[in-house]
Amino acid sequence: MNPALDAGEMPAIPALRIGILYPLHSAEDDYPYMAARLEPAVDVFIAHTDATDLHTVEECRRTGDWEHLLPGVEELREHNVAVCMWACTSGSFVYGLAGAREQAQNIADRLGVPASSTSLAFVNALRALQIQRVAIAATYPQDLAAEFRRFLGEGEIEVAHLQSLDIWTAVEVGEVDRGEALAFVQANDHPEAEGILVPDTALHTTAFLPDLEAAVGKPVLTANQVTMWEALRLAGQLRPQNTSHESQRGFGKLLAAT
Repeated sequence: MNPALDAGEMPAIPALRIGILYPLHSAEDDYPYMAARLEPAVDVFIAHTDATDLHTVEECRRTGDWEHLLPGVEELREHNVAVCMWACTSGSFVYGLAGAREQAQNIADRLGVPASSTSLAFVNALRALQIQRVAIAATYPQDLAAEFRRFLGEGEIEVAHLQSLDIWTAVEVGEVDRGEALAFVQANDHPEAEGILVPDTALHTTAFLPDLEAAVGKPVLTANQVTMWEALRLAGQLRPQNTSHESQRGFGKLLAAT
């Protein structure tokens, strides 16, 4: 027995440490916000990857190539993460479903821990909720948003509606406030959609997920939300989150129904 512990006292269980590969800087603070409020809380370590802040298909492919990911992966190796997420939707879906899976497997092989990406997390989250038809409220330009639609199609997800804000940089997306995000999601609901997807990890959403869902009366899945959910799923630590706790406010149906 550890003499530093009182009789009958159990040693503290270390918190799950999640590695986040995140391009540049915009809404990465969504991750520590969620990490501290989950039950139980988790730790996140964010390694920033190099990228050109321009939402074109070509630049997003560069953002997601192994040359740009490897330095961040090597940084995470030094921090003993239990799971890793490539927290960039566009930098994964532009490779298609098979390419995104290969990308995640390369990360997993290098780190020796489970790995996935935000794009793959969307597909897995939709399957978990048994949602097959969605609307997309995308901050991206239309050409890039169309690539996300194509990716979802490969995952057998039907898109009933797609609208773009045509924002060209992650920095600008990070400046979209709560009111603008709520209005955009509400404006892009569709009667045939079982849920609404908001695919950009540069957009802050985790502090008001219940408000997004209340505005449309159906599940709203956002990029940073599904990224954290996927990390917990891969680590085998999914727990239903208490959406009624006033100080926590919950993280939407996805994490409440887990």
